[in-house]
Amino acid sequence: MHGISNCDTIKKAKKWLTEAGIEFNFRDYKKQPPSVNELQQWVGMVDWELLLNKRGTTWRKLPTEQQQTVSAETVCQLLADHPSMIKRPFLLLQTQAVVGFKAEQYATIFKL
Repeated sequence: MHGISNCDTIKKAKKWLTEAGIEFNFRDYKKQPPSVNELQQWVGMVDWELLLNKRGTTWRKLPTEQQQTVSAETVCQLLADHPSMIKRPFLLLQTQAVVGFKAEQYATIFKL
């Protein structure tokens, strides 16, 4: 699981996984930001627009011109420069990646 430690959604996802008895590793974007290459791999697994968090303050602080020019070609560098804009949690599994947390979705994924 990738995210930011003090994020409420991360806390909920961690709690859910722990209570379900599912082992996981956690990587804090703030302490270990993903590289452009790693982000390109993630974008190959999920739609880049799903990975980009447009609801946070980091996005809102970007100049409008920069917001309007974000594309599949530029998003990985943007997210590498501003890891807080990566939607959380980003759950990387062996065969898939999941963005965000919904208990029902996790239950389906882990067949609970």
